[in-house]
Amino acid sequence: MNRILFMLVLGGFASSAVAEETDKRQILKLSEPQREHVLLEMRTLLSGTQSILDALAKDDMAAVAQQAQLLGMTMAHKAEDHLKGALPQEFMKLGMAVHQDFDQIAADAESIKDTKHSLSQLSASMSKCVACHATYQIRTQH
Repeated sequence: MNRILFMLVLGGFASSAVAEETDKRQILKLSEPQREHVLLEMRTLLSGTQSILDALAKDDMAAVAQQAQLLGMTMAHKAEDHLKGALPQEFMKLGMAVHQDFDQIAADAESIKDTKHSLSQLSASMSKCVACHATYQIRTQH
């Protein structure tokens, strides 16, 4: 019982410390359709990354290549014109680099077929996602 109470109190301190931090990320003001497009792309990348991790756990390099290819530059070219000029150049560079990473992961999964190599590539690419999420927040402009 004391342990449960301690954990609840500790959790309360942790959440209040987080709540007091000010979000200093750059605000990207987008229209609702633009915001939904960017968030859908991010969810697709996250879901695809999970599929790649699942394939890597099964040592299924063909599935790794297939899933990674779906997240590559082909996906990036599906961006609609309504995003052009709405997002900062650095944001776009990070996004394009992630799509290029997935193309390379796909190519190497087919040719090298090394799970550790693919995991390393995926980790490096995910660091770009972390950097982007640490830098930007998306808000709807009215």
